[in-house]
Amino acid sequence: MPDGPELLVVGSIALDTRDGPFGTVKDELGGSAVYFALAASLILPVRVSAPVGRDALARVSRAFEGRPIDTVLLDVFDAPTYRWTAHQEHGHTIDLGSADSIYDQWEPRIPSGFTGWAFAGSMRPDRQAQAMKVLHSSQLLAADAMLSYVRAQPPEAKDVLSRSAWYFCNEDEFAVLGGGDPEEFRRRWWLDGLVLKAGAGGVTAHTADGLVHVPALRSHPAFDTTGAGDAVAGGMLARWLSTGAQRSGLQDALVCGVACASLTIESIGIRGIASATHELLDERIAEVNESLHGPS
Repeated sequence: MPDGPELLVVGSIALDTRDGPFGTVKDELGGSAVYFALAASLILPVRVSAPVGRDALARVSRAFEGRPIDTVLLDVFDAPTYRWTAHQEHGHTIDLGSADSIYDQWEPRIPSGFTGWAFAGSMRPDRQAQAMKVLHSSQLLAADAMLSYVRAQPPEAKDVLSRSAWYFCNEDEFAVLGGGDPEEFRRRWWLDGLVLKAGAGGVTAHTADGLVHVPALRSHPAFDTTGAGDAVAGGMLARWLSTGAQRSGLQDALVCGVACASLTIESIGIRGIASATHELLDERIAEVNESLHGPS
């Protein structure tokens, strides 16, 4: 691990069954921890804490092979890996349900004395809330929302929000959590940063310094949008941490997050972000910067 704060993701590992413009996939490897780690590890080392069934362990190992991803905190169970079913159309994902009994056996684990940067990815809200409690000593603590869970367990979801310094959500999740003016929402929940993800509309971070917007990159296909939000968070937080976490570096960090999302959505599942290289990420960052500032 590098000098300075470490980066940790606590989240889900999933086997997805989904259909959309890309056809139908069954037991496709995914989950918030997987997408986040694959994006972040293009920039710096990352630790992963998550539950996984033996039925998906080999696939996780192959996906992470060659990346600086520490899996010591993975907990392996005989129970089935978390399953998620969804339908995708016009860039929107319709949640058709999940099988998440593996969370009944799992409690989030973090490194002893952890004081680095942590991201609690979308997972069953009672476990996400538990993760936020054990991560209270983190230098930066961020979390993400998942619409179906926010609707199903609103008290736990709001507990996660109340413990976050940075919070990531899309427009639908934002509305269910109370919505309104983003800056008023940020102040009401005492957030250092609120990151609103608008799909093709790009990503906007709201902070005490104002808002920073980075448009989505439209020059590449949006083939499968699953995991885009986790890739945004992984790319953004890793880039920001790696460049010193200065307030002036927020836009650069968001650009990296959008680049990681673009690499993710141009292929089915994790294929795009798992096969990406440092060089490809640099090229995609340059394209996002050009769309933001114009040709250099």
